[in-house]
Amino acid sequence: MVTVTLAVRQDLTLAPDPSRVIVKLFVPGEDAAVVRTRARALIDRVAHLDDEETGRLLRETFDRFGSRHRDLDGTFHHHYDLVRHRIARARDLSFTTQLLLGAYFSHEYAVEAAALCNPSLVVHPDQSALGAGQLRVAVSLRQIGEGHLSSIGFATAVLGPGRRLTVADRSGPLVVGQRVGVRHRRDLLAAGLVEEDCDNEVTATVLDALPDRYDEATFERVLANLPLDLLSRSTSPDTLAHLRRASAASYATTFPADTALHQRVLWPATPAESNGMEDARFVRFTDESGPVYRATYTAYDGRRIATRALVSSDLRRFEITPMRGPGARNKGVALFPRTVGGRHLALCRADGETMGLTCLDGENRWLEPVPLHAPTDGWELIQVGNCGSPIETDDGWLVLTHGVGPMRRYAIGALLLDLRRPERVIAQLPGVLLTPDDVGRDGYVPNVVYSCGGLVHAGELWLPYGASDARVGFATVPVAALIAAMAESPSPDGRD
Repeated sequence: MVTVTLAVRQDLTLAPDPSRVIVKLFVPGEDAAVVRTRARALIDRVAHLDDEETGRLLRETFDRFGSRHRDLDGTFHHHYDLVRHRIARARDLSFTTQLLLGAYFSHEYAVEAAALCNPSLVVHPDQSALGAGQLRVAVSLRQIGEGHLSSIGFATAVLGPGRRLTVADRSGPLVVGQRVGVRHRRDLLAAGLVEEDCDNEVTATVLDALPDRYDEATFERVLANLPLDLLSRSTSPDTLAHLRRASAASYATTFPADTALHQRVLWPATPAESNGMEDARFVRFTDESGPVYRATYTAYDGRRIATRALVSSDLRRFEITPMRGPGARNKGVALFPRTVGGRHLALCRADGETMGLTCLDGENRWLEPVPLHAPTDGWELIQVGNCGSPIETDDGWLVLTHGVGPMRRYAIGALLLDLRRPERVIAQLPGVLLTPDDVGRDGYVPNVVYSCGGLVHAGELWLPYGASDARVGFATVPVAALIAAMAESPSPDGRD
């Protein structure tokens, strides 16, 4: 394996910080292999405490944890509301007792205690107060905590001047996004039903009654008005549950305006992502309506994976929708930053080992991909894929790739696609750009360098990467030198 010595690693790294914690609901007994809640017994014990002891315990709890979290009393009261149905005389409890019960049904979770990895870079929405040659960027991060549960976090950094890199302080209480109402899309619901082979008279009737955009109240009203002779069928309860699941896969989450980007945590909010939101690939997408942030990530429920799309105008409100079709059936989908010839395109790895190009059709399904690059060299014979969205240059679409070789060792390479016909690979780096070094090879997942996307600033490719899922590093590569080092690829029909 030949390593092309163009990448310059920065000294600065981001390491997992176990003090970055959120508050989660905790129900004693429900974390065991055999679920048997102990909630009622705990409630009885707390309710029988006298007022003095109740007040003392609550004060001590706020003294220990209050500075680590935003609106801790609001969180405690929310968790109390989630279990109050088990309380026979809830109205007789004092507000102090309610808050203390909420505290007993809460626990801290360190979102990145196990690992911090797989970053991507996009231009930050705030470019104020910068000097010459500087660019503020948002860094997305895969955070992994106890139980290998992944969420999406952020950092803010400034690139330049030159190869200078500074990362803003990441301290302060974390905030999990609040789920808010969203206008669902009928075409995405229809595509999901087709993909899951759920086509019957109930689903057809529902789809016919829904408008192009609908809210949850409209959806439930359509279900409630279904004809009785359809509802009486033996398969209808399962179909209705399936419809609700498919519709609920789309949702929106938002953060308070006064939270800094690094305090925001995109946390699993649906059953499909209950075991993690993995490897977000962010890109700043631009069309005639202006720039918007888009991303893809892998939702994992503990058994199955599913690809999700995310869109935000400001990195404060995020709308999440499923991605449908054969081009989105596996991990590693990366969106192009603009349409090409009127087409919405994405890189993918639908077969699990070959990088391909997929296109969005008129029914919002990602089509069967065109193969771009299969495992060919020794360093990538297990599988190849992308390291984020294609980067537009004057010479073509620059695509960073990852390959997996012996001992499951990951390395990063590069391809160049034709600007107008991205189906055509016009050049390839003869070797690898970045490999696990002696310092970075050890970690939570050894022998891995992996990125979810970089960007170009001042003629340099800025590439964030996860080093063995132990830390996040940064490298710079001169774009002109990288493209000059690539070897031309012959055209598919044999002509140069």
